[in-house]
Amino acid sequence: MAQPSITLFNTLTMQKEPLEPTEPGAVRVYVCGPTVYSYIHIGNARTFTSFDVVVRYLRYRGFRVTYVRNYTDVDDKIIKAAHETGEEPVALASRFVEAFREDARALHMVEPDVSPKVSDHIPEIISIIQKLVDKGVAYESQGDVYFAVSRYPDYAKLSKRNLDDLRAGERVHPGDQKREPLDFALWKAAKPGEPSWDSPWGKGRPGWHIECSAMSARYLGESFDIHGGALDLIFPHHENEIAQSEGASGKQFSKYWMHCGFLDIEGAKMSKSLGNVVRLRDALTKVDAEALRFFFLSTHYRHPLNFADKAIADAEYRMEYFYETLRKVDERVAGKDFGKGPLHGEPGRFLKEFEAAMDDDFNAPNGLAALSGLFGLMNELTDKPPVKDKALVGRTLQALREDVRKVSGVLGLFEDEPAQWLLRRRERAVRERGIDVAEVDRLIAERNEARKAKNFAEADRLRTELKAKGVEIMDTAAGTTWKVAAPATEAA
Repeated sequence: MAQPSITLFNTLTMQKEPLEPTEPGAVRVYVCGPTVYSYIHIGNARTFTSFDVVVRYLRYRGFRVTYVRNYTDVDDKIIKAAHETGEEPVALASRFVEAFREDARALHMVEPDVSPKVSDHIPEIISIIQKLVDKGVAYESQGDVYFAVSRYPDYAKLSKRNLDDLRAGERVHPGDQKREPLDFALWKAAKPGEPSWDSPWGKGRPGWHIECSAMSARYLGESFDIHGGALDLIFPHHENEIAQSEGASGKQFSKYWMHCGFLDIEGAKMSKSLGNVVRLRDALTKVDAEALRFFFLSTHYRHPLNFADKAIADAEYRMEYFYETLRKVDERVAGKDFGKGPLHGEPGRFLKEFEAAMDDDFNAPNGLAALSGLFGLMNELTDKPPVKDKALVGRTLQALREDVRKVSGVLGLFEDEPAQWLLRRRERAVRERGIDVAEVDRLIAERNEARKAKNFAEADRLRTELKAKGVEIMDTAAGTTWKVAAPATEAA
């Protein structure tokens, strides 16, 4: 069976290219994971969600994917954080590895095939450094080992930076043992209070960049297909990865490079210096996880994304619309047999449109647009069906519902049971708006009695009273239910 035609934007060539994996039918993916010195922020979460969807979609399209995402558990930031808390660096890193796993599960991320830690791969790191030293591309200096950038002619081919400009902006700092300003550390000599390991150059620990070269080679080979990460990793991290990996192996490191755009807070780039860093687990106390995923996917992964209250509220109301639609459809067709026969219109076109969007550089926003058409048709068929044939409508709704399940496996959305999701959503909105649930239930019961008595004027009055309290009621085949209405300025 022929593989689908997928294109992706390659940062290395700065153009879209067809995905042609080294081994037909198999894609090897490496994504730079978190440095586990604290909880991840929503910018990290956006990057990891984007690549989560890339991996899911490749598998959906039939590729055998090997997905590796590492943990950096040996790093200057970890050592600094451990000194501040009084913990051992390894213990602090282990604690935040588990915190990351909890956050990733909460955001519906699939677990990578391999999640290697730096501390478990010191032998592989030492081995690749030794290769570089033996080839004369790296040198030892008083217990440190540095990569000699001048010995790698293709340096900066990913970032497209001018080496003369880089040299002008760098200098050898006091205490550095490197020969040239652009040379970077592969191994750092041990210092008091820092974790260290034995090596041919004395006790010490890895530099930042070498870890990904060693771990990707260990699990994906010296050459693999896709390397991903955030935009700010292009230089120096990914640039240095390429130099040291290709300097050691003599082979192309990664065929395709994918980078996720920045996430801004109300228009300002999220950064600690600005004091506007939002931790993922804090965000998830205020917004539903699937709504946050929807928000991340509503903008193309390569483009900047603005994290604003209005945008997050819109995402929640949009997810509420999706789940309300699914609830109605499930009530109509779940467990029913409508027999075999034709379908109304061309319901399969929406899945084809979704696939076409995702085939084009994993364009999730266009995929979501196709999904909106699918949900629109489901609402039309449940609320005002254009045909009277109930079996025809039922078969079509079942086909559309199955397509939603397929898309769900790609996007990590619509994974919950609709009634449960809607109830959680309502409970959160009730707390935020200070609505008295007991009073709402009482007024709904009174309205139901008025309707039974055919006192429609009283039923309408009670509906209006509920609306004034911020409550919207829905009369369904299963009975009357209600939700917290969207404020007029926030309605989707």
